[in-house]
Amino acid sequence: MEKNQWIMGIETSCDETAVAIVKNGTEIAANVVASQIESHKRFGGVVPEIASRHHVEQMTIVLEEALSQAGITMKDVSAISVTEGPGLVGALLVGVNAAKAISFAHDIPLVGVHHIAGHIYANRLVSEMAFPLMSLVVSGGHTELVYMKEHGHFEVIGETRDDAAGEAYDKVARTLSLPYPGGPHIDRLAQSGTPSIKLPRAWLEEGSYDFSFSGLKSAVINTVHNAEQRGESIAPEDLAASFQDSVIDVLVTKTIRAVDEYHVKQVLLAGGVAANKGLRTALEAAFGEKDGIDLVIPPLNLCTDNAAMIAAAGTILFNKGVRSNLALNANPGLDITIHNGE
Repeated sequence: MEKNQWIMGIETSCDETAVAIVKNGTEIAANVVASQIESHKRFGGVVPEIASRHHVEQMTIVLEEALSQAGITMKDVSAISVTEGPGLVGALLVGVNAAKAISFAHDIPLVGVHHIAGHIYANRLVSEMAFPLMSLVVSGGHTELVYMKEHGHFEVIGETRDDAAGEAYDKVARTLSLPYPGGPHIDRLAQSGTPSIKLPRAWLEEGSYDFSFSGLKSAVINTVHNAEQRGESIAPEDLAASFQDSVIDVLVTKTIRAVDEYHVKQVLLAGGVAANKGLRTALEAAFGEKDGIDLVIPPLNLCTDNAAMIAAAGTILFNKGVRSNLALNANPGLDITIHNGE
């Protein structure tokens, strides 16, 4: 009987301490996440030092729970994959050092994984990838269009020039006095509103796949302040719907254009904002009408940061022969193309 491959994933790039075990690349045996939302909520955002301390406190507990859920021991683990970047450097260091310690103690191969590659590979836990493909990555720190011609090869054809979409959501939520994290609250509010307020859409220069949401964020803030100065009230649900409509219009339109130009077989949605109901619905409507294009959207628990996605990406790298040594370090500015061509 063929031996099963068990890959451990460790993710600590921001404010979730996560450890997962993925069997044979696509089967989640355990996916444990310790969230810190309650700790950061009172500050209106993630406080890096607090995030790092929580990771230190939670790492061993989460690790033991993952092994218990999977019903295996460290002797069964084929490799340890860990997020080496991008992210908060202090938070990343906790995960990287935990992974290195386990790798050294148990003599298990170590694989550093790019956080966004992990988000993209969360989709492989749902459906097998079909190349060439285009991935729309939308998260708190990243908004990118990534073209993949094969496993483990990433070409960023468009990225944000300023605020990422998730960042804009959080800032607009603060303007509307909504609690942290703001994205889900804006999304829910938008469902009951009408996009009746005119807001800008940044298309940038012709042919560009880059994104820009800073001007839109500023327009929302100015709309609120101008109304306050005139003593007028704006329905928050209408403002949320108008803001979300502008973001989604740009994301979906550029994705459709990229899909047509690059002649891909599959479109993947990835990142924390992939949980956004408005975006999911708009993509389903857009690609439901396009023949020969397979749209894959991960379930909500695989959109936000988790370690199963890191193990899924780590499996591909491990099987391609990629290894990290004990000099592996946290790299907050890590390039997604780091392993391309290996």
